Amino acid sequence: MKTCTFAVATAVALIAGVAGAADRITGKPFATRSEVYAPHAMAATSHPLATQIALDVMKAGGSAVDAAIAANAALGLMEPTGNGIGGDLFAIVWDPKTQRLHGYNGSGRSPQSLTLAEFERRGLTDIPAHGPLPVTVPGAVDGWFALHQRFGKLPMADNLAPTIRYAREGHPVHEVIAYYWDRSVPRLSKWPGFSEQFTIDGRAPRTGETWKNPNLADTLQKIAEGGRDAFYKGDIARTIGDYFAANDGFLSYDDMAAHAGEWVDPVSTHYRGYDVWELPPSGQGIAALQILNLLEPYDLKSYGFGSPEHIHLFVEAKKLAFADRARWYADPAFHPAPVAKLISKDYARERGKLISMERALREVQPGTPKQLDEGDTIYLATADADGMMVSLIQSNYRGMGSGMAPPGLGFILQDRGEQFVLRDNHPNGYAPGKRPFHTIIPAFVTKGGKPWLSFGVMGGAMQPQGHVQILVNMIDFGMNLQEAGDAPRIQHDGSTEPTGQAIAMRDGGEVDLETGFPYETVRALMRKGHSVRFADGPYGGYQAIMVNPNGGYVGASESRKDGQAAGY
Repeated sequence: MKTCTFAVATAVALIAGVAGAADRITGKPFATRSEVYAPHAMAATSHPLATQIALDVMKAGGSAVDAAIAANAALGLMEPTGNGIGGDLFAIVWDPKTQRLHGYNGSGRSPQSLTLAEFERRGLTDIPAHGPLPVTVPGAVDGWFALHQRFGKLPMADNLAPTIRYAREGHPVHEVIAYYWDRSVPRLSKWPGFSEQFTIDGRAPRTGETWKNPNLADTLQKIAEGGRDAFYKGDIARTIGDYFAANDGFLSYDDMAAHAGEWVDPVSTHYRGYDVWELPPSGQGIAALQILNLLEPYDLKSYGFGSPEHIHLFVEAKKLAFADRARWYADPAFHPAPVAKLISKDYARERGKLISMERALREVQPGTPKQLDEGDTIYLATADADGMMVSLIQSNYRGMGSGMAPPGLGFILQDRGEQFVLRDNHPNGYAPGKRPFHTIIPAFVTKGGKPWLSFGVMGGAMQPQGHVQILVNMIDFGMNLQEAGDAPRIQHDGSTEPTGQAIAMRDGGEVDLETGFPYETVRALMRKGHSVRFADGPYGGYQAIMVNPNGGYVGASESRKDGQAAGY
Protein backbone atom coordinates (compact mmCIF):
# COMPACT_ATOMS: atom_id res chain seq x y z
CA MET A 1 0.00 0.00 0.00
CA LYS A 2 1.41 3.35 -1.01
CA THR A 3 -1.01 5.88 0.46
CA CYS A 4 -3.85 6.06 2.93
CA THR A 5 -6.21 8.56 4.49
CA PHE A 6 -4.68 11.25 6.68
CA ALA A 7 -6.32 9.70 9.74
CA VAL A 8 -5.00 6.23 9.03
CA ALA A 9 -1.56 7.48 7.99
CA THR A 10 -1.29 9.70 11.04
CA ALA A 11 -2.38 6.89 13.35
CA VAL A 12 0.18 4.50 11.93
CA ALA A 13 2.90 7.15 12.04
CA LEU A 14 2.09 7.94 15.65
CA ILE A 15 1.99 4.27 16.57
CA ALA A 16 5.33 3.65 14.89
CA GLY A 17 6.75 6.81 16.42
CA VAL A 18 5.63 5.74 19.86
CA ALA A 19 7.13 2.33 19.15
CA GLY A 20 10.48 3.93 18.41
CA ALA A 21 10.25 6.19 21.45
CA ALA A 22 9.19 3.36 23.74
CA ASP A 23 12.06 1.25 22.48
CA ARG A 24 14.57 4.00 23.24
CA ILE A 25 13.11 4.90 26.63
CA THR A 26 12.12 1.56 28.14
CA GLY A 27 13.85 -0.96 25.95
CA LYS A 28 10.52 -2.75 25.40
CA PRO A 29 8.90 -2.72 21.95
CA PHE A 30 5.55 -1.00 21.70
CA ALA A 31 2.40 -2.85 20.66
CA THR A 32 -1.04 -1.49 19.82
CA ARG A 33 -2.61 -4.13 22.03
CA SER A 34 -1.81 -7.32 23.88
CA GLU A 35 -1.50 -10.68 22.24
CA VAL A 36 -4.76 -12.67 22.19
CA TYR A 37 -4.84 -16.01 24.04
CA ALA A 38 -7.42 -18.79 23.70
CA PRO A 39 -7.47 -22.41 24.91
CA HIS A 40 -9.24 -24.12 21.99
CA ALA A 41 -9.23 -22.29 18.65
CA MET A 42 -8.11 -19.04 17.05
CA ALA A 43 -8.77 -16.97 13.94
CA ALA A 44 -6.92 -13.90 12.69
CA THR A 45 -8.23 -12.03 9.65
CA SER A 46 -8.28 -8.49 8.30
CA HIS A 47 -11.97 -7.97 9.17
CA PRO A 48 -13.63 -8.56 12.58
CA LEU A 49 -16.79 -10.07 11.08
CA ALA A 50 -14.74 -12.58 9.08
CA THR A 51 -12.90 -13.53 12.26
CA GLN A 52 -16.18 -14.08 14.07
CA ILE A 53 -17.51 -16.20 11.20
CA ALA A 54 -14.40 -18.39 11.35
CA LEU A 55 -14.87 -18.91 15.08
CA ASP A 56 -18.56 -19.72 14.67
CA VAL A 57 -17.70 -22.35 12.08
CA MET A 58 -15.21 -24.02 14.41
CA LYS A 59 -17.64 -23.86 17.33
CA ALA A 60 -20.13 -25.70 15.11
CA GLY A 61 -17.65 -28.54 14.63
CA GLY A 62 -15.84 -27.29 11.56
CA SER A 63 -12.12 -27.70 11.04
CA ALA A 64 -9.60 -24.89 10.67
CA VAL A 65 -9.93 -25.40 6.90
CA ASP A 66 -13.71 -24.96 7.08
CA ALA A 67 -13.11 -21.79 9.09
CA ALA A 68 -10.56 -20.50 6.59
CA ILE A 69 -12.94 -21.06 3.67
CA ALA A 70 -15.78 -19.35 5.51
CA ALA A 71 -13.58 -16.39 6.43
CA ASN A 72 -12.20 -16.10 2.90
CA ALA A 73 -15.73 -16.08 1.46
CA ALA A 74 -16.68 -13.33 3.92
CA LEU A 75 -13.63 -11.25 3.03
CA GLY A 76 -14.54 -11.46 -0.65
CA LEU A 77 -17.78 -9.72 0.25
CA MET A 78 -16.54 -7.40 2.98
CA GLU A 79 -13.08 -6.50 1.64
CA PRO A 80 -13.44 -6.63 -2.16
CA THR A 81 -10.59 -4.14 -2.35
CA GLY A 82 -8.20 -7.02 -1.72
CA ASN A 83 -9.75 -10.31 -2.77
CA GLY A 84 -12.73 -12.25 -4.02
CA ILE A 85 -13.73 -15.36 -5.92
CA GLY A 86 -12.46 -13.75 -9.12
CA GLY A 87 -8.90 -14.19 -7.81
CA ASP A 88 -6.36 -16.84 -6.85
CA LEU A 89 -5.53 -18.62 -3.60
CA PHE A 90 -2.51 -20.21 -1.93
CA ALA A 91 -2.52 -22.14 1.34
CA ILE A 92 -0.36 -24.12 3.75
CA VAL A 93 -2.11 -26.53 6.13
CA TRP A 94 -0.66 -28.29 9.16
CA ASP A 95 -2.42 -31.63 9.47
CA PRO A 96 -2.21 -32.99 13.04
CA LYS A 97 -3.12 -36.51 11.86
CA THR A 98 -0.16 -36.89 9.51
CA GLN A 99 2.04 -34.42 11.42
CA ARG A 100 3.05 -32.70 8.20
CA LEU A 101 2.44 -29.63 6.08
CA HIS A 102 0.44 -29.61 2.86
CA GLY A 103 0.62 -26.80 0.31
CA TYR A 104 -1.87 -25.76 -2.36
CA ASN A 105 -1.18 -23.59 -5.41
CA GLY A 106 -4.58 -22.34 -6.48
CA SER A 107 -3.43 -19.98 -9.21
CA GLY A 108 -5.07 -19.81 -12.63
CA ARG A 109 -3.64 -19.79 -16.12
CA SER A 110 -3.81 -17.41 -19.04
CA PRO A 111 -6.50 -17.87 -21.72
CA GLN A 112 -5.63 -20.43 -24.38
CA SER A 113 -6.88 -18.19 -27.19
CA LEU A 114 -4.77 -15.17 -26.19
CA THR A 115 -1.32 -15.30 -27.77
CA LEU A 116 1.82 -13.21 -27.64
CA ALA A 117 1.17 -12.33 -31.28
CA GLU A 118 -2.13 -10.74 -30.28
CA PHE A 119 -0.36 -8.36 -27.89
CA GLU A 120 2.15 -7.54 -30.61
CA ARG A 121 -0.67 -6.90 -33.08
CA ARG A 122 -2.11 -4.36 -30.65
CA GLY A 123 1.25 -2.64 -30.31
CA LEU A 124 1.53 -3.38 -26.58
CA THR A 125 4.88 -3.68 -24.79
CA ASP A 126 3.30 -4.35 -21.38
CA ILE A 127 0.02 -5.98 -20.40
CA PRO A 128 -2.48 -3.35 -19.20
CA ALA A 129 -3.36 -3.21 -15.52
CA HIS A 130 -7.12 -3.27 -16.07
CA GLY A 131 -9.71 -4.42 -18.55
CA PRO A 132 -9.98 -7.81 -20.29
CA LEU A 133 -6.36 -8.47 -21.27
CA PRO A 134 -4.76 -9.12 -17.84
CA VAL A 135 -7.49 -11.53 -16.73
CA THR A 136 -6.48 -15.10 -15.91
CA VAL A 137 -8.63 -18.01 -14.73
CA PRO A 138 -9.69 -17.45 -11.08
CA GLY A 139 -8.43 -20.27 -8.88
CA ALA A 140 -9.89 -19.45 -5.46
CA VAL A 141 -13.06 -21.55 -5.64
CA ASP A 142 -11.09 -24.57 -6.85
CA GLY A 143 -8.77 -24.00 -3.89
CA TRP A 144 -11.68 -23.99 -1.47
CA PHE A 145 -12.99 -27.32 -2.71
CA ALA A 146 -9.57 -28.98 -2.89
CA LEU A 147 -8.85 -27.97 0.70
CA HIS A 148 -12.34 -28.93 1.81
CA GLN A 149 -12.23 -32.37 0.19
CA ARG A 150 -9.08 -33.25 2.10
CA PHE A 151 -9.58 -31.42 5.41
CA GLY A 152 -13.16 -30.18 5.71
CA LYS A 153 -15.71 -31.46 8.22
CA LEU A 154 -18.82 -29.36 7.63
CA PRO A 155 -20.80 -29.25 4.38
CA MET A 156 -19.55 -26.50 2.08
CA ALA A 157 -23.03 -24.97 2.22
CA ASP A 158 -22.56 -24.39 5.95
CA ASN A 159 -19.22 -22.66 5.35
CA LEU A 160 -20.72 -20.28 2.79
CA ALA A 161 -24.03 -19.61 4.58
CA PRO A 162 -22.82 -16.71 6.78
CA THR A 163 -21.47 -14.77 3.80
CA ILE A 164 -24.62 -15.43 1.78
CA ARG A 165 -26.65 -13.99 4.66
CA TYR A 166 -24.42 -10.90 5.01
CA ALA A 167 -24.48 -10.38 1.24
CA ARG A 168 -28.28 -10.28 1.27
CA GLU A 169 -28.84 -8.42 4.54
CA GLY A 170 -25.84 -6.08 4.36
CA HIS A 171 -22.92 -5.15 6.59
CA PRO A 172 -21.23 -1.85 7.54
CA VAL A 173 -18.10 -1.00 5.54
CA HIS A 174 -14.89 -0.46 7.52
CA GLU A 175 -12.66 2.62 7.29
CA VAL A 176 -9.57 1.34 5.49
CA ILE A 177 -11.69 -0.68 3.07
CA ALA A 178 -13.90 2.33 2.30
CA TYR A 179 -10.83 4.40 1.52
CA TYR A 180 -9.38 1.96 -1.00
CA TRP A 181 -12.81 1.30 -2.50
CA ASP A 182 -13.17 5.02 -3.13
CA ARG A 183 -9.79 5.08 -4.88
CA SER A 184 -10.80 2.18 -7.12
CA VAL A 185 -14.08 3.56 -8.40
CA PRO A 186 -12.61 6.25 -10.74
CA ARG A 187 -10.18 3.74 -12.24
CA LEU A 188 -12.56 0.83 -12.74
CA SER A 189 -15.97 2.38 -13.49
CA LYS A 190 -15.25 2.36 -17.24
CA TRP A 191 -15.38 -1.43 -17.35
CA PRO A 192 -18.77 -3.07 -17.93
CA GLY A 193 -20.51 -4.37 -14.85
CA PHE A 194 -18.35 -2.64 -12.26
CA SER A 195 -20.44 0.45 -11.47
CA GLU A 196 -23.66 -1.54 -11.58
CA GLN A 197 -22.41 -4.04 -9.00
CA PHE A 198 -19.76 -2.23 -6.92
CA THR A 199 -20.99 1.32 -6.39
CA ILE A 200 -23.89 3.09 -4.74
CA ASP A 201 -25.23 5.60 -7.27
CA GLY A 202 -21.81 5.69 -8.93
CA ARG A 203 -19.72 6.13 -5.78
CA ALA A 204 -18.01 3.85 -3.30
CA PRO A 205 -19.77 3.01 -0.03
CA ARG A 206 -18.66 5.25 2.81
CA THR A 207 -17.28 4.25 6.19
CA GLY A 208 -20.06 2.71 8.28
CA GLU A 209 -22.50 2.60 5.36
CA THR A 210 -24.34 -0.67 4.79
CA TRP A 211 -23.23 -2.65 1.75
CA LYS A 212 -25.22 -5.45 0.14
CA ASN A 213 -24.25 -7.70 -2.76
CA PRO A 214 -27.24 -9.88 -3.67
CA ASN A 215 -25.56 -10.98 -6.91
CA LEU A 216 -22.65 -12.47 -4.96
CA ALA A 217 -25.15 -14.12 -2.62
CA ASP A 218 -26.77 -15.82 -5.62
CA THR A 219 -23.38 -16.92 -6.98
CA LEU A 220 -22.28 -18.36 -3.64
CA GLN A 221 -25.63 -20.11 -3.28
CA LYS A 222 -25.09 -21.83 -6.64
CA ILE A 223 -21.60 -22.89 -5.51
CA ALA A 224 -22.97 -24.14 -2.18
CA GLU A 225 -25.58 -26.25 -3.94
CA GLY A 226 -23.68 -27.34 -7.04
CA GLY A 227 -20.12 -27.59 -5.79
CA ARG A 228 -16.93 -26.72 -7.62
CA ASP A 229 -18.34 -27.51 -11.05
CA ALA A 230 -21.12 -24.98 -10.58
CA PHE A 231 -18.40 -22.35 -10.83
CA TYR A 232 -16.09 -23.85 -13.45
CA LYS A 233 -18.47 -25.84 -15.68
CA GLY A 234 -21.94 -24.43 -15.12
CA ASP A 235 -23.89 -21.25 -15.79
CA ILE A 236 -21.36 -19.11 -13.93
CA ALA A 237 -18.56 -20.16 -16.31
CA ARG A 238 -20.85 -19.65 -19.32
CA THR A 239 -21.73 -16.15 -18.12
CA ILE A 240 -18.04 -15.35 -17.75
CA GLY A 241 -17.20 -16.69 -21.20
CA ASP A 242 -20.06 -14.80 -22.88
CA TYR A 243 -19.14 -11.59 -21.05
CA PHE A 244 -15.54 -11.65 -22.23
CA ALA A 245 -16.53 -12.59 -25.77
CA ALA A 246 -18.76 -9.50 -25.84
CA ASN A 247 -16.13 -7.19 -24.35
CA ASP A 248 -12.97 -7.75 -26.39
CA GLY A 249 -11.71 -10.42 -23.99
CA PHE A 250 -10.31 -13.93 -24.29
CA LEU A 251 -11.18 -15.82 -21.09
CA SER A 252 -13.59 -18.54 -22.18
CA TYR A 253 -15.84 -21.23 -20.82
CA ASP A 254 -13.27 -23.80 -21.96
CA ASP A 255 -10.54 -22.01 -19.98
CA MET A 256 -12.71 -22.16 -16.87
CA ALA A 257 -13.64 -25.82 -17.40
CA ALA A 258 -10.01 -26.85 -17.87
CA HIS A 259 -8.74 -25.24 -14.66
CA ALA A 260 -7.07 -27.29 -11.96
CA GLY A 261 -4.94 -26.14 -9.04
CA GLU A 262 -2.35 -28.43 -7.53
CA TRP A 263 -1.08 -29.74 -4.23
CA VAL A 264 2.59 -28.85 -3.78
CA ASP A 265 5.19 -29.64 -1.17
CA PRO A 266 6.23 -26.62 0.92
CA VAL A 267 9.98 -25.96 1.03
CA SER A 268 11.98 -24.69 3.97
CA THR A 269 15.18 -23.36 5.42
CA HIS A 270 16.46 -23.61 8.99
CA TYR A 271 16.92 -20.29 10.78
CA ARG A 272 18.33 -20.24 14.32
CA GLY A 273 16.44 -23.34 15.47
CA TYR A 274 13.27 -22.79 13.47
CA ASP A 275 12.17 -24.29 10.14
CA VAL A 276 10.54 -21.63 7.97
CA TRP A 277 8.22 -22.95 5.25
CA GLU A 278 7.09 -21.33 2.02
CA LEU A 279 5.56 -22.56 -1.23
CA PRO A 280 7.82 -22.97 -4.29
CA PRO A 281 7.33 -20.88 -7.46
CA SER A 282 5.19 -19.76 -9.27
CA GLY A 283 5.10 -17.59 -6.14
CA GLN A 284 7.86 -15.53 -4.52
CA GLY A 285 7.92 -17.30 -1.14
CA ILE A 286 11.43 -18.68 -1.45
CA ALA A 287 12.75 -15.10 -1.54
CA ALA A 288 12.06 -14.97 2.21
CA LEU A 289 14.07 -18.17 2.69
CA GLN A 290 16.97 -16.76 0.66
CA ILE A 291 17.01 -13.56 2.71
CA LEU A 292 17.00 -15.50 5.99
CA ASN A 293 19.92 -17.64 4.79
CA LEU A 294 21.89 -14.52 3.94
CA LEU A 295 21.16 -12.94 7.35
CA GLU A 296 21.87 -16.00 9.49
CA PRO A 297 25.67 -15.54 9.73
CA TYR A 298 25.21 -12.11 11.34
CA ASP A 299 24.50 -11.47 15.02
CA LEU A 300 21.49 -9.24 14.48
CA LYS A 301 20.54 -9.38 18.16
CA SER A 302 23.79 -7.67 19.16
CA TYR A 303 23.21 -4.91 16.62
CA GLY A 304 19.69 -4.22 17.91
CA PHE A 305 16.40 -3.48 16.21
CA GLY A 306 16.50 -0.35 14.10
CA SER A 307 20.29 -0.10 14.12
CA PRO A 308 22.14 0.85 10.91
CA GLU A 309 23.62 -2.65 10.77
CA HIS A 310 20.21 -4.32 11.11
CA ILE A 311 18.61 -2.32 8.31
CA HIS A 312 21.70 -2.36 6.05
CA LEU A 313 22.07 -6.13 6.23
CA PHE A 314 18.38 -6.69 5.63
CA VAL A 315 18.34 -4.42 2.59
CA GLU A 316 21.48 -5.95 1.08
CA ALA A 317 20.17 -9.48 1.55
CA LYS A 318 16.89 -8.45 -0.03
CA LYS A 319 18.70 -7.05 -3.08
CA LEU A 320 20.53 -10.33 -3.63
CA ALA A 321 17.43 -12.48 -3.20
CA PHE A 322 15.32 -10.26 -5.46
CA ALA A 323 17.91 -10.41 -8.23
CA ASP A 324 17.35 -14.17 -8.26
CA ARG A 325 13.60 -13.59 -7.98
CA ALA A 326 13.68 -11.60 -11.21
CA ARG A 327 15.69 -14.29 -13.01
CA TRP A 328 14.34 -17.62 -11.74
CA TYR A 329 10.79 -17.35 -10.34
CA ALA A 330 8.11 -18.37 -12.86
CA ASP A 331 5.58 -21.10 -13.66
CA PRO A 332 7.60 -24.31 -13.12
CA ALA A 333 5.63 -26.06 -15.87
CA PHE A 334 7.37 -23.72 -18.33
CA HIS A 335 10.59 -22.69 -16.54
CA PRO A 336 11.42 -24.80 -13.47
CA ALA A 337 13.62 -22.95 -10.99
CA PRO A 338 16.54 -24.66 -9.21
CA VAL A 339 14.70 -24.24 -5.90
CA ALA A 340 16.84 -26.57 -3.79
CA LYS A 341 19.99 -24.70 -4.76
CA LEU A 342 18.48 -21.23 -4.42
CA ILE A 343 17.50 -21.92 -0.80
CA SER A 344 20.65 -23.85 0.14
CA LYS A 345 23.12 -22.62 2.76
CA ASP A 346 26.04 -23.15 0.38
CA TYR A 347 24.50 -20.84 -2.18
CA ALA A 348 23.80 -18.25 0.52
CA ARG A 349 27.42 -18.34 1.67
CA GLU A 350 28.62 -17.76 -1.88
CA ARG A 351 26.17 -14.93 -2.55
CA GLY A 352 26.79 -13.43 0.89
CA LYS A 353 30.35 -12.60 -0.10
CA LEU A 354 28.89 -9.71 -2.08
CA ILE A 355 27.65 -7.99 1.09
CA SER A 356 29.84 -5.25 2.53
CA MET A 357 29.15 -3.82 5.96
CA GLU A 358 30.44 -0.46 4.80
CA ARG A 359 28.82 0.12 1.43
CA ALA A 360 25.42 -0.46 -0.16
CA LEU A 361 25.21 -2.49 -3.35
CA ARG A 362 24.08 -0.37 -6.27
CA GLU A 363 23.80 -3.11 -8.88
CA VAL A 364 23.14 -6.83 -8.36
CA GLN A 365 23.23 -9.60 -10.93
CA PRO A 366 21.33 -12.84 -10.34
CA GLY A 367 23.29 -15.82 -9.15
CA THR A 368 23.90 -19.01 -11.11
CA PRO A 369 22.66 -21.68 -8.71
CA LYS A 370 22.74 -24.44 -11.34
CA GLN A 371 26.51 -24.15 -11.45
CA LEU A 372 26.72 -25.08 -7.76
CA ASP A 373 25.58 -28.56 -8.69
CA GLU A 374 24.00 -28.22 -11.60
CA GLY A 375 -1.34 -5.10 -4.28
CA ASP A 376 -3.56 -5.84 -2.65
CA THR A 377 -4.38 -9.02 -0.86
CA ILE A 378 -5.93 -10.58 2.20
CA TYR A 379 -4.21 -12.98 4.54
CA LEU A 380 -5.86 -15.08 7.22
CA ALA A 381 -4.87 -17.74 9.71
CA THR A 382 -7.05 -20.25 11.55
CA ALA A 383 -6.34 -22.97 14.12
CA ASP A 384 -8.74 -25.50 15.61
CA ALA A 385 -9.05 -27.57 18.76
CA ASP A 386 -7.59 -30.66 17.05
CA GLY A 387 -4.35 -28.87 16.23
CA MET A 388 -4.98 -28.14 12.55
CA MET A 389 -3.56 -24.78 11.46
CA VAL A 390 -4.13 -22.94 8.17
CA SER A 391 -2.10 -20.21 6.52
CA LEU A 392 -4.14 -18.82 3.60
CA ILE A 393 -3.68 -15.88 1.28
CA GLN A 394 -6.00 -14.71 -1.49
CA SER A 395 -6.02 -11.79 -3.90
CA ASN A 396 -7.41 -10.12 -7.01
CA TYR A 397 -3.87 -8.74 -7.48
CA ARG A 398 -4.09 -4.98 -8.12
CA GLY A 399 -6.67 -3.62 -5.69
CA MET A 400 -10.14 -4.69 -6.79
CA GLY A 401 -8.72 -6.46 -9.83
CA SER A 402 -9.30 -5.91 -13.53
CA GLY A 403 -12.58 -4.04 -13.18
CA MET A 404 -14.25 -6.74 -15.31
CA ALA A 405 -17.43 -7.74 -13.45
CA PRO A 406 -19.65 -10.20 -15.36
CA PRO A 407 -23.35 -9.35 -15.11
CA GLY A 408 -25.29 -10.77 -12.19
CA LEU A 409 -22.33 -12.56 -10.55
CA GLY A 410 -21.26 -10.01 -7.92
CA PHE A 411 -17.48 -10.37 -8.25
CA ILE A 412 -14.58 -8.91 -10.24
CA LEU A 413 -12.03 -10.95 -12.17
CA GLN A 414 -8.36 -10.62 -11.18
CA ASP A 415 -5.73 -8.82 -13.26
CA ARG A 416 -2.88 -11.16 -12.32
CA GLY A 417 -1.88 -11.55 -15.98
CA GLU A 418 -0.41 -8.05 -15.83
CA GLN A 419 2.64 -9.69 -14.29
CA PHE A 420 3.57 -11.53 -17.48
CA VAL A 421 6.39 -10.19 -19.63
CA LEU A 422 5.60 -9.70 -23.31
CA ARG A 423 8.72 -11.54 -24.45
CA ASP A 424 8.99 -15.19 -25.37
CA ASN A 425 12.62 -15.46 -24.19
CA HIS A 426 11.84 -14.54 -20.58
CA PRO A 427 11.06 -17.09 -17.80
CA ASN A 428 7.89 -15.15 -17.06
CA GLY A 429 7.16 -14.47 -20.71
CA TYR A 430 3.56 -14.64 -21.77
CA ALA A 431 2.21 -17.90 -23.18
CA PRO A 432 -1.31 -19.36 -23.41
CA GLY A 433 -2.23 -21.66 -20.54
CA LYS A 434 0.58 -20.38 -18.31
CA ARG A 435 0.53 -19.22 -14.69
CA PRO A 436 2.02 -15.75 -14.13
CA PHE A 437 4.59 -14.94 -11.48
CA HIS A 438 2.71 -14.60 -8.19
CA THR A 439 3.33 -12.26 -5.28
CA ILE A 440 0.91 -13.74 -2.72
CA ILE A 441 2.58 -16.15 -0.29
CA PRO A 442 1.43 -17.87 2.92
CA ALA A 443 4.06 -18.83 5.50
CA PHE A 444 4.45 -21.36 8.27
CA VAL A 445 7.10 -22.11 10.90
CA THR A 446 7.80 -25.35 12.72
CA LYS A 447 10.17 -26.02 15.59
CA GLY A 448 11.45 -29.49 16.30
CA GLY A 449 9.01 -30.89 13.77
CA LYS A 450 6.01 -29.36 15.56
CA PRO A 451 3.85 -26.41 14.47
CA TRP A 452 4.92 -23.07 15.91
CA LEU A 453 3.57 -20.21 13.80
CA SER A 454 1.14 -19.58 10.95
CA PHE A 455 1.49 -16.07 9.55
CA GLY A 456 1.53 -13.79 6.53
CA VAL A 457 2.13 -10.19 5.51
CA MET A 458 0.18 -8.67 2.61
CA GLY A 459 1.44 -6.25 0.02
CA GLY A 460 3.09 -7.24 -3.28
CA ALA A 461 6.88 -7.25 -3.10
CA MET A 462 6.59 -6.35 0.58
CA GLN A 463 5.45 -9.88 1.38
CA PRO A 464 8.78 -11.76 1.55
CA GLN A 465 10.37 -8.66 3.09
CA GLY A 466 7.59 -8.66 5.68
CA HIS A 467 7.94 -12.38 6.39
CA VAL A 468 11.61 -11.92 7.16
CA GLN A 469 11.04 -8.88 9.36
CA ILE A 470 8.38 -10.63 11.44
CA LEU A 471 10.68 -13.60 12.07
CA VAL A 472 13.75 -11.48 12.78
CA ASN A 473 11.68 -9.35 15.17
CA MET A 474 10.61 -12.45 17.08
CA ILE A 475 13.65 -14.71 16.86
CA ASP A 476 16.50 -12.18 16.93
CA PHE A 477 14.97 -9.24 18.78
CA GLY A 478 12.71 -11.13 21.21
CA MET A 479 9.43 -9.41 20.32
CA ASN A 480 6.15 -11.12 21.02
CA LEU A 481 3.62 -11.94 18.33
CA GLN A 482 1.84 -8.58 18.48
CA GLU A 483 4.97 -6.47 18.87
CA ALA A 484 6.57 -8.14 15.86
CA GLY A 485 3.70 -6.97 13.66
CA ASP A 486 3.34 -3.49 15.08
CA ALA A 487 7.04 -2.61 14.87
CA PRO A 488 7.94 -0.07 12.17
CA ARG A 489 8.79 -1.70 8.85
CA ILE A 490 11.47 -1.47 6.21
CA GLN A 491 10.67 -1.72 2.52
CA HIS A 492 13.34 -1.72 -0.14
CA ASP A 493 12.10 -0.67 -3.56
CA GLY A 494 13.85 -0.65 -6.92
CA SER A 495 15.10 -4.19 -7.43
CA THR A 496 14.90 -5.69 -10.90
CA GLU A 497 11.42 -7.16 -11.32
CA PRO A 498 10.39 -10.57 -12.68
CA THR A 499 7.62 -8.84 -14.65
CA GLY A 500 10.00 -6.96 -16.94
CA GLN A 501 8.18 -3.71 -16.20
CA ALA A 502 11.20 -2.12 -14.52
CA ILE A 503 14.75 -1.73 -15.73
CA ALA A 504 17.55 -3.53 -13.94
CA MET A 505 18.60 -1.92 -10.67
CA ARG A 506 21.62 0.33 -11.23
CA ASP A 507 21.38 2.85 -8.38
CA GLY A 508 20.81 0.66 -5.31
CA GLY A 509 17.09 1.43 -5.15
CA GLU A 510 15.30 3.17 -2.31
CA VAL A 511 15.06 2.27 1.39
CA ASP A 512 11.63 3.28 2.70
CA LEU A 513 11.33 3.45 6.49
CA GLU A 514 8.12 3.77 8.44
CA THR A 515 8.20 6.36 11.21
CA GLY A 516 9.90 5.11 14.36
CA PHE A 517 13.49 4.50 13.29
CA PRO A 518 16.12 6.81 14.87
CA TYR A 519 17.48 9.69 12.82
CA GLU A 520 20.96 8.46 13.72
CA THR A 521 20.18 5.28 11.81
CA VAL A 522 18.97 7.21 8.79
CA ARG A 523 22.16 9.26 8.68
CA ALA A 524 24.33 6.16 9.05
CA LEU A 525 22.48 4.41 6.22
CA MET A 526 22.99 7.41 3.95
CA ARG A 527 26.71 7.37 4.70
CA LYS A 528 26.76 3.74 3.50
CA GLY A 529 25.29 4.86 0.20
CA HIS A 530 21.60 4.08 0.75
CA SER A 531 18.92 6.39 -0.59
CA VAL A 532 16.50 6.66 2.34
CA ARG A 533 12.93 7.88 2.24
CA PHE A 534 10.31 8.14 4.96
CA ALA A 535 7.57 5.71 4.01
CA ASP A 536 4.33 6.85 2.47
CA GLY A 537 2.94 3.50 3.68
CA PRO A 538 1.78 1.80 5.84
CA TYR A 539 3.52 -1.29 4.48
CA GLY A 540 1.80 -4.64 4.58
CA GLY A 541 -0.93 -6.12 6.72
CA TYR A 542 -0.09 -8.90 9.16
CA GLN A 543 -2.09 -11.68 10.83
CA ALA A 544 -0.62 -14.54 12.84
CA ILE A 545 -1.42 -17.50 15.08
CA MET A 546 1.21 -19.13 17.28
CA VAL A 547 1.01 -22.31 19.30
CA ASN A 548 1.00 -21.52 23.02
CA PRO A 549 3.49 -23.87 24.73
CA ASN A 550 1.11 -23.90 27.72
CA GLY A 551 -1.79 -25.07 25.57
CA GLY A 552 -4.07 -23.39 23.05
CA TYR A 553 -3.04 -20.56 20.76
CA VAL A 554 -1.79 -16.99 20.65
CA GLY A 555 -3.16 -14.59 18.03
CA ALA A 556 -2.19 -11.20 16.63
CA SER A 557 -3.64 -8.74 14.14
CA GLU A 558 -1.72 -5.58 13.48
CA SER A 559 -2.71 -1.94 13.37
CA ARG A 560 -2.32 -1.36 9.62
CA LYS A 561 -5.60 -3.12 8.78
CA ASP A 562 -9.14 -3.28 10.13
CA GLY A 563 -8.52 -6.80 11.41
CA GLN A 564 -9.01 -8.83 14.55
CA ALA A 565 -7.51 -11.88 16.19
CA ALA A 566 -9.90 -13.73 18.46
CA GLY A 567 -10.45 -17.20 19.87
CA TYR A 568 -12.45 -19.31 22.27
